[in-house]
Amino acid sequence: MKIGILMDAVEEIKPYKDSTFAMMLAAQARGHALYYFQQQDLWAEDGIAMTACQAITVSDTAGHYFALDDAISCPLHAFDAILMRKDPPFDMEYIYSTYFLDMAVAQGTLVVNPPNALRQVNEKFFITDFPELAPPTLISQDIGRIKAFISAHKQAVLKPLDGMGGKGIFKMTQGEPNTNAILEALGNGQQTLMIQAFLPEVCAGDKRILLVDGEPAAHGLARIPSDADFRANLAVGGRGEVQPLSARERAICEAIKPRLQALGLLFVGLDVIGGYVTEINVTSPTCIREIEAATGEQIADRLIAKIESMVLAG
Repeated sequence: MKIGILMDAVEEIKPYKDSTFAMMLAAQARGHALYYFQQQDLWAEDGIAMTACQAITVSDTAGHYFALDDAISCPLHAFDAILMRKDPPFDMEYIYSTYFLDMAVAQGTLVVNPPNALRQVNEKFFITDFPELAPPTLISQDIGRIKAFISAHKQAVLKPLDGMGGKGIFKMTQGEPNTNAILEALGNGQQTLMIQAFLPEVCAGDKRILLVDGEPAAHGLARIPSDADFRANLAVGGRGEVQPLSARERAICEAIKPRLQALGLLFVGLDVIGGYVTEINVTSPTCIREIEAATGEQIADRLIAKIESMVLAG
């Protein structure tokens, strides 16, 4: 197969922990040709979506992990499959990229995850489809409503809807003297936020569970907060610990699976704290490398094999 990868700058990734890199390694090992491009490399002309792409080879060798050929112009529909792995923020440029990808889909290219599903599913808002699996959650701009929710639950976590990696996330306690300042920093009533009841079980880990076509890996990565921060994200100092899934976590995956499959979401990352799903990550879920290194599970290979079967099936 000829596989395109739409991602952030390859020279800026950390290959030892980058899930897109794991996918590239797996695809290359299975004999597929890989082509790399970024958002700014896309254009449409005369009804055809195009990209300036570079053939890329990858190696699991520190310091020499990729090599690029010269750029060539290529229609997006020339690829058998495209991996959409651009990190958030999910802004208008991200939306425009999905429009280009729509054009490729219309010409028969498989895009993972599908552009229409990426637009339909916000990673935080999506949990509202599964209220029985989620902690108490409010999504609102209204400052009075937000304050009332915090008072009702005593402690809450506030998140912007378009972020990632723990950025812009605040924990607030009833009576917090900085309440107004924090709400001002989060848009002052002009930005829609997710507010969730704080789950003290986060001290035992915010577990990332990876699913390929709705089927979870046997292990997840529990991200455990440092003593200096309530946030568990690895990007802000959390510690990763690979753990087998619990019966409750498997039940969550089974409950969400039909919806993921209906939307065509082949690669998804759930965030689970204390038996509650707090986010459903669909843009560029991570943690493949950590789980594979600790367990030998072949998550990236499973994904590429699934893509192969779908391309062959037409």
